[in-house]
Amino acid sequence: MLDSPASQAGAALTRCRIRRRRVGTSKSQSMPIRMRKAVTQADMAEEAALRKQADTVRRLKQENASQEEIAEEVAKLLKMKAAICPEEGKQKFVLKTPKGTRDYSPKQMAIREKVFSIIINCFKRHGAETIDTPVFELKETLTGKYGEDSKLIYDLKDQGGELLSLRYDLTVPFARYLAMNKITNIKRYHIAKVYRRDNPAMTRGRYREFYQCDFDIAGQYDPMIPDAECLKIVHEILSALELGDFLIKINDRRILDGMFAVCGVPDSKFRTICSTVDKLDKMSWEDVKSEMVGEKGLLPEVADHIGKYVMLHGGLSLIEQLLQDPELSQNKLAREGLGDMKLLLEYLTIFGISDQISFDLSLARGLDYYTGVIYEAVLQQQNDHMEESVSVGSVAGGGRYDGLVGMFDPKGRKVPCVGVSIGIERIFSIMEQKVEASEKKIRTTETQVLVASAQKKLLEERLKLISELWDSGIKAEMLYKKNPKLLNQLQYCEETGIPLVAILGEQELKDGVVKLRDVATREEVDICRGNLVEEIKKRTCLT
Repeated sequence: MLDSPASQAGAALTRCRIRRRRVGTSKSQSMPIRMRKAVTQADMAEEAALRKQADTVRRLKQENASQEEIAEEVAKLLKMKAAICPEEGKQKFVLKTPKGTRDYSPKQMAIREKVFSIIINCFKRHGAETIDTPVFELKETLTGKYGEDSKLIYDLKDQGGELLSLRYDLTVPFARYLAMNKITNIKRYHIAKVYRRDNPAMTRGRYREFYQCDFDIAGQYDPMIPDAECLKIVHEILSALELGDFLIKINDRRILDGMFAVCGVPDSKFRTICSTVDKLDKMSWEDVKSEMVGEKGLLPEVADHIGKYVMLHGGLSLIEQLLQDPELSQNKLAREGLGDMKLLLEYLTIFGISDQISFDLSLARGLDYYTGVIYEAVLQQQNDHMEESVSVGSVAGGGRYDGLVGMFDPKGRKVPCVGVSIGIERIFSIMEQKVEASEKKIRTTETQVLVASAQKKLLEERLKLISELWDSGIKAEMLYKKNPKLLNQLQYCEETGIPLVAILGEQELKDGVVKLRDVATREEVDICRGNLVEEIKKRTCLT
């Protein structure tokens, strides 16, 4: 149990008294006796006042006084304590990052930059342009868009102005941006940090501050063509990252809503039951059913009816089967969703990616703003004891949200949108684990050449040469010593992965050449100074 401010004050007095004795003994000995007595009396008066204030705090707590009154007297006590012994007022400072956040080392950042490069190149290959939005939004902009996950939004402290919240994702700010700027057609990508007041699981890439990589297509187009392209992008990115086997699950909110309707779920419970179904990738059906019945108030027979559908997954044959289902085929929303799902699978077959697509009725995506097709990509690993592979986590998700922009438009004008978000933090975690397991050396710089000297008193010549290389666009370094040893310079290249060394010596300067050394093979060749830039570019595959 923590000590109270009153008992802390007593301990502080004791420590202060000891310190004062140590520090003040030599000084007090040189004082006149009368002054010495005055100082002692003043100390005693301060201590008495402090003890009296501590007793006041203790009494108020025993009398169950109001928290405001106790806080006010505690503040006075701490102020008096700091005045008597300033050292005691200093807080012990723990160096750590906030819960759910982390720092990234140069090695980790090198991995991240490689992943970002692959993703951005894919987005650009599909003709996307980029935007940026503020890291915080008006609280009312974010409110009511995320269903049960709204409780995870970080609200900022009211500073007497606008009520603000940190952005929860990049989709709602994008919809606000479209409505505010009256944009009806755009293909954009956005890579930025978002914030969620969630329980972090750092080892699984789940943080409170993390990056999202979003690609979205806004505009009125023929059915399922933009949707198919979004799924093709997911396939391209996951294939390029070489993370292992993956499966892209697809479903449609209209099919889900139709399924809930025919199963007997009240309209008012559609969204909350959808959020529960969305947990099937983390919980057993028994636990999901228990939540539906026990927490959400659903009848057991209704939950059982839902269970018969959400266990189904397959391809075109399953769609045909559901179109013939005596209950589901009678629901208009479900029929529309199944029709679009059939068209989508046909396009994905043309793209050549249908083998890694699964129409899965358990996929729900808990966010409120989805209106049509939804999808989620999961990594899989082969289980030695089972024929089927098992999911080890979601790495991408998205869907169609045709009504979100209209929620921000004064006249309710809708802009159909579909998009995907790459789960970058989980991908980073997997990539880091793979690198550690392989013990592969990761370069943290892009330096092409180190400018070195073989003798002393050549600093000016090194500076001249490195300046020429920088001006020609060559990534170059040098050691920050006037007369570094050649061995130290070569060792630096081996440690950091720099492939080439440009060595200057007195003879090289006379001959107008530079000795270019390949660090890996240790081969050396004299290069005419005028040809050095081209030779470095050729050897490091940069032109």
